[in-house]
Amino acid sequence: MIVTDFLTKLISWFFAHGIKIVGILFVAYVATRLLKIFLSKFLRNLVQKGFRTGKVKSVQLEEKRLETLEKVSFSILKGVIWIVAILTILPELGVNIGPLLAGIGVVGLALGLGARSLIQDYLSGLFILLEDQYRVGEEVEIGGKKGIIADFNLRRTVIKDTEGILHYLPNSQVKIASNLSRGKK
Repeated sequence: MIVTDFLTKLISWFFAHGIKIVGILFVAYVATRLLKIFLSKFLRNLVQKGFRTGKVKSVQLEEKRLETLEKVSFSILKGVIWIVAILTILPELGVNIGPLLAGIGVVGLALGLGARSLIQDYLSGLFILLEDQYRVGEEVEIGGKKGIIADFNLRRTVIKDTEGILHYLPNSQVKIASNLSRGKK
């Protein structure tokens, strides 16, 4: 009697909420896959139709820029999709998200005031990307560190020097960046 009652409640809950949760997860997964495809095509069209800065003449350099733009854009939008999916699933699990959203707003305000340097890192990274100052694979000198850009995102730039040492530089500390790859002929 107890087992059948439990199974009945479980099946009832699954059909009321479980299918919605599975559907939300499926839609979020499909949305991230479609986003990757469409974002790649959209950015390629922008580059091909003249969204060039005029500084770059090499197709190989344009590909590096495109790769960096795709990586950064996709990671941001993917995060937004999954946050929305999680906030949509929580009410199905019986969690009231009203107080959660209010708490997130207060925490966001506190972080915004307390994490000025983090916000500066992201803004600086955005301008570095939009102004096409440097890309992954190019040789640069930033903050006294000379080497190849091993990784770049909106928060930080990673430089690998000739000895193989990785230097992590917050983008807000990039005051002068010398792109040595573009100066070579």
